[in-house]
Amino acid sequence: MLNETVDSVTVPGESGELGIFPGHTPLISNLKTGVLSYTKSGNTVRLLVSGGFVEVGDDCVAVLADVAERANEIDVAAARQSREEAGRVLAQLTGEATDHETAQNDFDLASTRLQLVSGDPSATPTR
Repeated sequence: MLNETVDSVTVPGESGELGIFPGHTPLISNLKTGVLSYTKSGNTVRLLVSGGFVEVGDDCVAVLADVAERANEIDVAAARQSREEAGRVLAQLTGEATDHETAQNDFDLASTRLQLVSGDPSATPTR
């Protein structure tokens, strides 16, 4: 659990990246796999989040994520291997849509882990 007073929050919402500042309009959105960042006193902290939702209320942002990881918690070798395996599965899939969705989610999660560890917010590893 993380409870911080911050200046701004950026979350990967279902329909795109959401920048949230004090006085933001209340909303609820599903989260997609991506990087959540928040700024506090000029310092930015970045976390991987996947699944769950974000709720914005009166000067409060609540994020309930299925997965939340800091860069120092990520095993780079395991993330690379997971991305390679998911990429192979995606390349070979011809069946059920649910199989494709699962493999795509695995690929996105591993790719975002590598993006977070690299420190480059624009890095988007490809299959």
